[in-house]
Amino acid sequence: MQWGGSHATGSAAMPAEERRRLLVRLLEEQGDQPLTGTELASRFGVSRQVIVQDMAILRAAGVPLVATPRGYLLLRYPHPGGAMVRDVLAVCHSPAKTRDELLFLVNAGCHVLDVVVEHPVYGELRGDLRLRTAADVEDFLQRVAAARARLLSSLTGGFHFHTVEAPDLETVAKARKGLRELGILREESVTLASGRPGTGVGWPEGEGS
Repeated sequence: MQWGGSHATGSAAMPAEERRRLLVRLLEEQGDQPLTGTELASRFGVSRQVIVQDMAILRAAGVPLVATPRGYLLLRYPHPGGAMVRDVLAVCHSPAKTRDELLFLVNAGCHVLDVVVEHPVYGELRGDLRLRTAADVEDFLQRVAAARARLLSSLTGGFHFHTVEAPDLETVAKARKGLRELGILREESVTLASGRPGTGVGWPEGEGS
């Protein structure tokens, strides 16, 4: 969909407030399909940096936008499928096990909303993931590989958290059981600065990168 007609896409022809209003409208129409900053910049005839600034202003105004590895999403409440159950999973593993972990979670029926680490200097660091399917997982891992990026968990010896969303408690219990069997669930806990349960345990020696 192109914003044409009476809505000129050039930054000189469209006031910033109008562009932001149309940004929200476009993301609403996209639903669960994210749009990258580059795509949005092309649609509105502005630079990617302008879109990044627009998103920051919209978030500050309370618009529930998230930046995922696949692009920007507008969160919609309540979930279209009804009430969802959320849980925070504390896990620890090497980068080599990331694919197994994420694929297991989405195949078990969980949506992986984010990844969080508790850094000793910077405190809580969080990245939005919004992974719902195996295809989402593969796309995320391909982007990591293409960018030669390091996973957030590499900052904390492999220890990290995932907020997951599922249709019921049974699905969450199934996810916990599976991660336990994979040997990556960490259930012994201490209180972190963020209030999340966690441990300082790293992966076994020799498994890290």
